Amino acid sequence: MMNVCQPIETPFEYRHVCWFCGEPSCCNYLFAPSTRYIIEPVHPALSLNTCKECKVIANQSTAENIWHIRLDVKQGLMRKYHDHLAIGINWTEQELEEAEFEGGNFESFKRSAWMMYEIARERVNFIGWPIEIAGVNIDDLQYLVPEPFIFDGVEFPCLDDAISHYSRTFGLHKKYLSQVLSFMGKEQFAKAVRFCRLQIGATPSERKLALLALNQK
Repeated sequence: MMNVCQPIETPFEYRHVCWFCGEPSCCNYLFAPSTRYIIEPVHPALSLNTCKECKVIANQSTAENIWHIRLDVKQGLMRKYHDHLAIGINWTEQELEEAEFEGGNFESFKRSAWMMYEIARERVNFIGWPIEIAGVNIDDLQYLVPEPFIFDGVEFPCLDDAISHYSRTFGLHKKYLSQVLSFMGKEQFAKAVRFCRLQIGATPSERKLALLALNQK
């Protein structure tokens, strides 16, 4: 039975919803250990609802359990919709409404930008329903995946994804942001980002001196 894809039990209200991102589903994603050459699978083969976009990303994943595959899907969505998610970093909804954009493309951006951000955010934040196969809940195996990191209303698959996202958005040195966080702690993520933004354009020697000063505080 380990290689027969059994459909997971889906609550009635989610019967047409993608398990990965919450968008309307149109197909099924199949996870079969035999097709992935997994010698010791941690859970049985399964089938679940998905949208076409998430299925494409999931099929590219080489992970060995459904939770790590979901992690890969979330990371794929974050990369693809980075610019949409960045809208919520650079703007507030009120600022967009009050912005004096003129011209076709700018006015179109003003009308749709916040909606694009909210859709991308909700897809990344979506948590699928518990996985039950033949009446057996296997969600207690989720300890196998990294703990998500929540910041500014967005649930990143892990802290490293948040570091990558903010480094790309603000043009920060990713390794440097990681080093700053190692001193400040992830609880001061916003402060660490602000600190690194002050160092944009700094030389490696200047960044090193700033880290030394930070370590002495």
